[in-house]
Amino acid sequence: MPDTQSQTVASKALILIIDDEESIRDSLQVLLTMEGYRVETASDAASGLDALGRKTYDLILLDLMLPDRSGLEVLEEVRQYDTATPIVMLTAYGTVESAVKAIQLGADDFITKPWNNDKLVLGIEQTVSRRRLEAENRRLRSELQDRYSFDNIVGKSDAMQAVFELVEQVAPSRSTVLVTGESGTGKELIAKAIHARSPRANRPFIPVNSGSIPVDIMDSALFGHVKGAFTGAAYNHKGFFETADHGTIFLDEIGTLGSETQAKLLRVIQDPEFTPVGASVPVRVDVRIVAATNENLSEMVATGTFREDLFYRLNVIEIELPPLRERNSDIPLLIHHFFDLFCRENECFLSVEGHSELEFSPQAMSMLMDHSWPGNVRELENAVERAVVLAKEPVVSVDMLPGAVLERHGLSPRKLPVNFKPAAGASLPEMIEDVERRLIVEELKNSNWNQTEAAKRLKVALSTLNQKIQRLGLDVKVLKAAG
Repeated sequence: MPDTQSQTVASKALILIIDDEESIRDSLQVLLTMEGYRVETASDAASGLDALGRKTYDLILLDLMLPDRSGLEVLEEVRQYDTATPIVMLTAYGTVESAVKAIQLGADDFITKPWNNDKLVLGIEQTVSRRRLEAENRRLRSELQDRYSFDNIVGKSDAMQAVFELVEQVAPSRSTVLVTGESGTGKELIAKAIHARSPRANRPFIPVNSGSIPVDIMDSALFGHVKGAFTGAAYNHKGFFETADHGTIFLDEIGTLGSETQAKLLRVIQDPEFTPVGASVPVRVDVRIVAATNENLSEMVATGTFREDLFYRLNVIEIELPPLRERNSDIPLLIHHFFDLFCRENECFLSVEGHSELEFSPQAMSMLMDHSWPGNVRELENAVERAVVLAKEPVVSVDMLPGAVLERHGLSPRKLPVNFKPAAGASLPEMIEDVERRLIVEELKNSNWNQTEAAKRLKVALSTLNQKIQRLGLDVKVLKAAG
């Protein structure tokens, strides 16, 4: 009986067998049908090419010796118009020369008769899985380019399409907007999209993280101050509101504002002017306000920690961003978006067209789809960046996934070098880069500084290792001399 994974791969997959021996066709058809594949057969080149002209197959099993034409000729003709469908050559006369010729003409594999059933089924399963993954990658990239990318915000789910539509509607107006959603859902990206689609697009966009500014200097930060207004005020200072004049100010974490600042912000919304700290003359501005919060402002109003009148002034139009766990269908699109982004940044695993050639293995992708993503899109972005930095080959395996994803499935995360201690205050990319540097140096030492051998140990192409060595600023000669 085929296992569940094989059945999943084989589900609805259609295979064409082109072979002139009836016994071969029959035995392959029985074997593959039992594995869950749909199978069609052709007894010669002419009927095989006719079948290929009428429909699309997931894989072709092509005999090298056919009565009317050589299998290599058929292979070459098919590859002139179809470079994607996997073709596996079958022959009872296997030679190195014919195998090399078949691969040069575009064959994906070469199998000699008689074959081992288990190996044949496993090879077909892997080839079909790879073909489907490649087709899905192409489809996703096309969707990203054509339909589901909105100012670097990615999503095809109904929830995100509704958000995009609302942004388009509210952007041209002057209305205040409140963007709500959990941390990591992309609230600042939405604010930037509103600004970019507004008449203010060529004017300043000023982001303010309210939660990171101490309460005692918030008024000065937002509204500015004049020289001598307080101890240390050695010069006049423009606040964020004056800097954003004729543009948009984005007030993130609006729920962290103190009561006095809330009162001043309310007055600015009601009458677009303010008085800098220590000044006597008010300053008038034309600023659109977009605020954001991951807190429930209604509950804060009920408890008296947020002004009710300010809440209603801010909440003229609310755009609520759904958490990633509620838009699971967007995960593959986001992964491909971030793969392209970080492969370009790291100058690795890029195709001639400039797209990422990285992809998660089917098992890794399944685990990512199953994760709850409490950190939302930001957490997924970090997971993809981690994979790009640590990847040794184009298919990213399960052991490259973050610990939180692995632990959900009862797996242990890959251990860092025993002596690894991240530098104080280091960011995640900096820590990952440090680990990568240590691992490469360690394998170079173990390989007696032979880069070809180190590449084999790390299971990466020599060119990839060289790129990483250059990017990390490693001088192999100096390291070797130092021992």
